[in-house]
Amino acid sequence: MIRKALPADAKHVAPLILEAIGLDIAHSLTGANEYDEAVRRIASYFVTPQNRLSYENVVVATDRERVVGFALFYHGSETERLDRPFVEGWLQRTGQAPVIVKEARDDEFYLDSLAVHPDSRRMGVGKSLLHAFEKEAEARGHDRVALLVEEENVKARKLYESVGFRPDGSLMVAGHLYHHMVKRVPVPVP
Repeated sequence: MIRKALPADAKHVAPLILEAIGLDIAHSLTGANEYDEAVRRIASYFVTPQNRLSYENVVVATDRERVVGFALFYHGSETERLDRPFVEGWLQRTGQAPVIVKEARDDEFYLDSLAVHPDSRRMGVGKSLLHAFEKEAEARGHDRVALLVEEENVKARKLYESVGFRPDGSLMVAGHLYHHMVKRVPVPVP
C-alpha cells in the first residue's frame, strides 16, 4: 500500500533517504560526515515541515504496516524555499553557507529520491512508488516529471527507462555525475 508519510515514519525512512542520496549529498545538506549523524539529522529534517526532506514531500510503501520504501518529491520551482532550512542550519553551525546544487528545474515535478528496503526489492515496490509520484504530478497539474540517476546506477536507470523516462542531460552533484531524466505525464482536463 502507498500512503502519505507521517512524522512517525522518520525512523524507517531516514536510513532509506541516506541510502538513496548517499553520504556526500547528505553532507552538503546537513553537514553530517558520518552515517549515524547523517541519519539523525535527516530524521530531524523529516519530522519538520517546510524543507526538502520533510514528511510533507514523501509517500511511503508499506507491507502489513511496515514501511518498505519511500519516494520524496516536490516541484522544482520550490527548491530554493525548501533548501533554506539547510542553509540556515549550516550558517548556525559553521557561519558559512553550504554549496547546494539545484537538482530540479523550475518547470518540472521532481523525484528527489526513492529507495526500497533490501528485503522488499524486486517485488514491484519501486514501480509502485514511481507510479504514485507520477499520479501526484498529474493531480497537481504538472505534465513534466524528472529525476536524477547516478551514472553508475545502471539498475535504477533501467527501471526508470522501463517506465518511460529518457535522459536529457547530466549534472554534477557532490562530486558525482548524474543523468537528468524526464517524462511527460498526462494532465487531466477539467
